[in-house]
Amino acid sequence: MLPIYICEDDAKIRVTQQELLQKLIMIEGYDMEIVLCSGRPQEVLQAVKESPRRGIYFLDIELKGEPMDGFGLGQEIRKLDSRGFLVYVTAFQDLAFETFRYHLEALDYIVKGNPVKLKAGIRHCLEVITERMQKEKGDEREFFSVKVMDVVKHIPVDEIVFFETAGRTHRIELHALNDRIDFIGSMQELEEKLGEGFLRVHRAYLVNVAQIAEVDLKGREILMKNGEKCMFSRGMKGVLLDKM
Repeated sequence: MLPIYICEDDAKIRVTQQELLQKLIMIEGYDMEIVLCSGRPQEVLQAVKESPRRGIYFLDIELKGEPMDGFGLGQEIRKLDSRGFLVYVTAFQDLAFETFRYHLEALDYIVKGNPVKLKAGIRHCLEVITERMQKEKGDEREFFSVKVMDVVKHIPVDEIVFFETAGRTHRIELHALNDRIDFIGSMQELEEKLGEGFLRVHRAYLVNVAQIAEVDLKGREILMKNGEKCMFSRGMKGVLLDKM
């Protein structure tokens, strides 16, 4: 069951959001529950820390009298729940672009003030979230989790192209289809964790076999499906031929 958190400094609007969500959950039978409705961002963060799981967050942007605004709260939530659904509910339409500047990957941006539009916006968000969860469940995708600073990122394993040792000691660079992540790690540990779907073709490269496009045996280069290239050791020729 997905937990829902509401952080809104206006008590009247907070109650309205809570009632709208409760009615939609009951009528549509969504596998969700409201676990906290508060005007204090620190209270929301404490609740998330105490029960770390993927959640839905309806956040106001301007939180009067509080040490952080909705964007700051969103950043802190992302450190605890990198795959959660952030929805901003605010009276200031021109602040919508700020969610992109803060790299928050917000699901939606709802302008409050009009009860009809507020209800429609919340309904749309719950529909989108439900569709995404059903699709993910149907895909049964495997995810690789990695901690970068204070943020835990989850990358679908089938989207990982290869891992490469970076220039610094114990640093690994993950090359994914839509991302590139530098983190502290060990190639040996990655090789053991990811299993036979990945091949250590060189001391500096661990590649996703499913992402290999072609192998240049003479030049000892592997062309990956995204266009990137990796070197491979002499002793890996036979192994690569067996895998292709």
